[in-house]
Amino acid sequence: MDIVDRKILMELQQNAKQNTKEIATKVGLTVTPTYERIKKLEQNGLVKKYVALLDRNLIGKHIIAYCQITLYKHQKELIDVFKKSILGLPEVMECHHVSGNFDFLIKVAVEDMNQFQEFINERLSVVEGISTIHSSFVMNSYKNTTVFPL
Repeated sequence: MDIVDRKILMELQQNAKQNTKEIATKVGLTVTPTYERIKKLEQNGLVKKYVALLDRNLIGKHIIAYCQITLYKHQKELIDVFKKSILGLPEVMECHHVSGNFDFLIKVAVEDMNQFQEFINERLSVVEGISTIHSSFVMNSYKNTTVFPL
């Protein structure tokens, strides 16, 4: 990956809806080599997929919570059950296996506190192996990006 590839990746992160001609102009190439580089970046797995980022408030997801989850035993079978269960919960936007005082950190998006309570009581706390769940709620966001610095 050279400097031009990095520029292309930055452009795609900023606006994946740009056409190849627009990207080519910004990175200083013609259309064909730019197109070929983008295809190569996709084939090599650097570009996983293209998505639309939604305004969470306009779609009614007013509550964002981060839950720190500790399993009662750090055992492969329980970790596998937890991971499989989390994949089936659409409210969970992110799940990270972490080091430190807890085992997993998840990001949850719901409409309101009632929906969060239902999520915790009916869906998350019934997952086998969970010992504790500590939740923190986003009061305000000052930086929220999907762009990786290159």
